[in-house]
Amino acid sequence: MHILIVEDEPVIRQELKLLLENALYQVTALNEFEDAAAEVLEFCPDLVLLDLNLPGESGFDVCTKIRSVSEVPIIFVTCRTDSMDELTGLMKGGDDYITKPFQAPILLAHIAAVLKRTARGGKELTKFVHREVELDIAKGILSFRDQAAELTKNELKIMHYLFRNKGNIVSRANLIEYLWDNQVFIDDNTLSVNMTRIRAKLEQAGIHDFIRTKRGLGYYI
Repeated sequence: MHILIVEDEPVIRQELKLLLENALYQVTALNEFEDAAAEVLEFCPDLVLLDLNLPGESGFDVCTKIRSVSEVPIIFVTCRTDSMDELTGLMKGGDDYITKPFQAPILLAHIAAVLKRTARGGKELTKFVHREVELDIAKGILSFRDQAAELTKNELKIMHYLFRNKGNIVSRANLIEYLWDNQVFIDDNTLSVNMTRIRAKLEQAGIHDFIRTKRGLGYYI
């Protein structure tokens, strides 16, 4: 599971990162906070640890922006112990509220509980953003600035998989296997046809060189 840390204090940020990596989570820690909500959506994590006292805008504001497009679990980890802050965090859409200093086993237990609860009853992320390109699963469209392209079911599944694995090379075999697991039955030739159509639609929407091919390995965005 991938956890993203939004914490501006370097010592605490590193402490959290080491704790979570030792617990075998995949961890990303932000170092820039100019638009933390956009960064969170870019990484598509399974859970966010969010501080309240951030430079520029508060953790409450970041949470509100995230919640406008995503149901990713959010745990506030903050030194603010006022009960009204905790209530505000939960009302803004936070899933839990932990105060500093925290005990490592307690924090890990809260994280595990939230992941378990949201995996069972949470909503799947329906919007993905990468390099200014947004994939809207619910609407079945790719958009870039003021342009949009409608996708077929197969094209949508392909782009969903590429967005979920952005930055990593996805082999043709893995992509076909993923599609078969999701009741989309295509072979190697059909995959090539779909990729050609997707690229044509991207070009028409002003999105150039978005899907790249690594010869002999596969595709990546």
